[in-house]
Amino acid sequence: MPEPLKILLVDDELVRTTMVEEALTQEGHEVICHLTSAASLNAMVERHGPDVVIIDMESPDRDTLDSMALLNRENPRPVVFFADQHDPDTLQAALKSGVSAYVVDGLVPSRVKSIIEVAVARFDAYQSLRQELDRTRTQLAERKRIERAKGLLMKHQDCDEEQAYRMLRKLAMDRGQRIGDVADSVIDILERLDKGAL
Repeated sequence: MPEPLKILLVDDELVRTTMVEEALTQEGHEVICHLTSAASLNAMVERHGPDVVIIDMESPDRDTLDSMALLNRENPRPVVFFADQHDPDTLQAALKSGVSAYVVDGLVPSRVKSIIEVAVARFDAYQSLRQELDRTRTQLAERKRIERAKGLLMKHQDCDEEQAYRMLRKLAMDRGQRIGDVADSVIDILERLDKGAL
């Protein structure tokens, strides 16, 4: 049995909110915060720390999309959006704002469980890809700095690439630092020397 989830619910209709809360409670989940608009969404997610955000409204307006985009940047969570109407442009805008699941024709209580499961799985997969992309970008940036430091060492020490790399590696071991950090120091020092020589 899946773990119960803490839900932040955004819905401006009282009757619909009650139905949604009942459907979620029947699945073992808990609505820990209810908002009538998405205006303070990011702040409320930060304060309450929900596992999932559910937004139920006719269609997301510009302010709601902006609130979801801010949430996605600052406090990413799986977001399930239940809309009453289908509009391809709005769907695309919602997905770009970080929505994990966009469901048209409103919320059907019997489908809540599977929709939340899909949204959480999609969110987790996206976060994993995002972290991998960040790691790859960081490694690439470090690789470029190491190459730049090697080039400067080759010029200043009149050595080949392998000797320059060995110098960087030895400096890193002697200082107990990562080779990328040593490369930054070498670049800083040797570029200042070059500027002073002009």
